[in-house]
Order: sequence, then structure tokens, then C-alpha cells
Amino acid sequence: MKRINGLRWWIIGLIGLATIINYIDRNALAIMWPAIAKDLDMSEQQYAFIVSVFMIAYAAGQGLSGGLFDSIGTRMGFLVTISVWSLACMGHALARGAVSFSVVRALLGVSEAGNWPGATKSNCEWHPINERALAQGLFNAGASLGAVISAPLVAFSYLLLGWQATFAVLGCLGVLWIVPWLVINRSAPATHPWLSEAEREYILRGQQVPARQGAAPGSDDDRKLGFRELMRYRESWSVILGRFFLDPIWWMFVNWLPIYLAKSYGFDVKQIGLFAWVPYLGAAAGSLVGGWYSGHLIAGGMTADKARKRAMTIGAVIQFPMLIAAAYAYTPLIAVLLCAVILFGFQFTMNNLQTLPSDFFSGKSVGGLAGLGGMSAAAGVLITSNLVPFITRESYVPFFMMGATVVPLSIASIFLFARKIERVPLRENR
Repeated sequence: MKRINGLRWWIIGLIGLATIINYIDRNALAIMWPAIAKDLDMSEQQYAFIVSVFMIAYAAGQGLSGGLFDSIGTRMGFLVTISVWSLACMGHALARGAVSFSVVRALLGVSEAGNWPGATKSNCEWHPINERALAQGLFNAGASLGAVISAPLVAFSYLLLGWQATFAVLGCLGVLWIVPWLVINRSAPATHPWLSEAEREYILRGQQVPARQGAAPGSDDDRKLGFRELMRYRESWSVILGRFFLDPIWWMFVNWLPIYLAKSYGFDVKQIGLFAWVPYLGAAAGSLVGGWYSGHLIAGGMTADKARKRAMTIGAVIQFPMLIAAAYAYTPLIAVLLCAVILFGFQFTMNNLQTLPSDFFSGKSVGGLAGLGGMSAAAGVLITSNLVPFITRESYVPFFMMGATVVPLSIASIFLFARKIERVPLRENR
């Protein structure tokens, strides 16, 4: 029977590739919006409405998909979610107004949301504790690379094919991804036939926690927790509130960076394609460095509690002053370079924040808490996205100041509710 060395990295590599596709599909609308708006005579307020519909569906999808992945596993969970979002992306080609775009964006949002709880759960299954932040960084780098690739790719495709055909072609990418996913991800590490015994032992042994922090698999502390029970733990609220405040920064750029460049500097689709990818290089670097950094500290003997908190604080310290500086950028080049530093810091923090569910609970509940965190993140994004058209009527200074405000609120929430990052002893199930 054949063995594949480093199979766990193949798994996270495929999830990273799915994340790249995820971001290409979702960013396509923002990148082509100046042309779509002109073609269909649509306004910025209609765009904000469509974004809001997407975020509401995305919030619902986070909760639904967290339970879905905990119930049917990561293999089938990814199959379901990526199939649906690929069809939704193709459906954009048929949209002709705010209502029809809202329908396909809702379907895209509810299905694309599953990528994050699914990835967090897969990392918990396939990686020892000291590797999880790095694995999270690799898949988060997929989001950044997807954003890097999407701007020039979508712009080129639009110039070659038009916006309708571009949506149809992009939707095919996810369908093609399904084949290697089903072939390589045959089962969990304990039973995967292609996993070497050395790697299997390394993964499973590295997932064990001290007796005080957790319990042996199969005990009551290893049971699956529902949403209501998860919310009984203060540690869960560190994830829920931390993401509520921090995630809007990422989505401010995903949803509004092309509009910002068009409105502030008069960019068309081609110019957006040339500039809008730059900030996401910083995000990709932040994902990898932030994940490596906390894992390096843990491997050197530091507790997960100190390592995660130190990494998240460093990311916050980077973001805050750069958001203020970006508010007063006077050229598009300076603006996108400052945005790159902001997103570096964002991913440095977020990469470790998204790892917390697997630090607090067993694999049976990781998807559920990740889903709750995603729902709260979407709620925060929904609020900020609806504010953007109103606060940016005169300039984008309030846009960046709003981002600077939420950074300390996020870090304060994490430190307040996660007094110690470790496996949470469960209360009696009543």
C-alpha cells in the first residue's frame, strides 16, 4: 500500500487552494462592479445592499456549516459547500439587477462560509497543537493569495470575455477542485491508508493535552457541544467578540477597496486590476509569519496561552497606527502599500484568533465554535458595511478611522474572556 510523506500538508494545501478559489469567486463582483454598475445602471447604495445580503447569508452559513462539518466530517462538508458556491458563482452571469444579484450572493455567502469552520476543524484533526497556527496561516494565506490573484485575473477575464462569461468560467474552478479532494482526503488520520505510521503517531501524539486541561478521547469532556452549551463558556466569547470586532477590517478591504480606488483616484476596472492585489501580498505574509511565530514560541517551550496572546498583540500594534496613516494617504501607491502593512498585521492576529477554538475544545466542537465566531464576524461586517456609504460621502478618512477603532476592542475582548488559553474542562451536561 502506497504512503505519502507529509500527507497532512497535502490536505491543508488543498484547503488553501479551495480558499484561493473562494476569494476569486467572491471578489469578482467588487472588481467588476464599476463596469457592471454602468452596464445595468446600478448605484453604490444598491451595491451596499447586495453586500449586506451576502453578509447576512454568510453569517447564517457560518453557523449552519459549523454544525454540518461537525456532523458529516470535513471530507463531505467541503464537497457540499464548494459545490454549492461554484454553482452560485456561475449564477451571477444571469443576474440583471439588485434583487437577482442579492439572490445569487446569498447562495454564495451561505456556502462559502463553510470554508472557515471546515478548515479550522481539519487543522484540529490533522495537526498537532504546535503546528495548528502555522496550518491556519497556510490556509489563511490562500485567502490572501486569492485576493492577490483575483484582481488581475478577473480584470483580464473581463477585458477578454465580459463580466457574464467571467462569472461562468470562475464557477468551474471549484468543480475541478473536488476531484483531488476526494482522492487524497480519504479519511481521518487515525485510519487514512496513505498515511505513514510515523506521521500518524506524530499527529495523534501531538494532539494530546495534559490531564488538567482536557480528558482522554471518549470521555464526557470529549463530547460534542451544541451552540447554546458553547456559549456558556467565557472562552467561547473571546472568539465570538474578538472576531466581531476584528473581522470588519478584512471585509472593509475585500468589499470596498476597489470602490475606494475608483472613487478616490478615478480608477477603472483595468487600473483596479493593477493595484488592488498589492495589499493582499502583505496579508499572505502576515498569515504565514503569524502562524509560524506562535508555533515557534510553543515549540521553544512557551505555553499556548502566552504564545497566542503575544502574536495577537503584535498584529494589533501593527494595524492600529497604519490604519490612521492610511486615512491620510495622498497617492494610490502609498495607500495600497499602507493597506498591505495593515493586512499583514490583521492576518498576524487573525491567524492565531482562528486557532483558539481548537485550543479550547475537542475536535467534536471545534467546527461549532468556529461557526459561532464566523457568525459574529459577519454581524460586525454587516454593521460596518452599511455605514461605509454614509461615512465616505466626503472622504475615506472615517473609513480608516473606523478600522482603527475596532482593533483595540478586539484585543481587549480576547484578553478579558480568555484569561488562559488552554483546553477547557467541561461542565456537567444537563
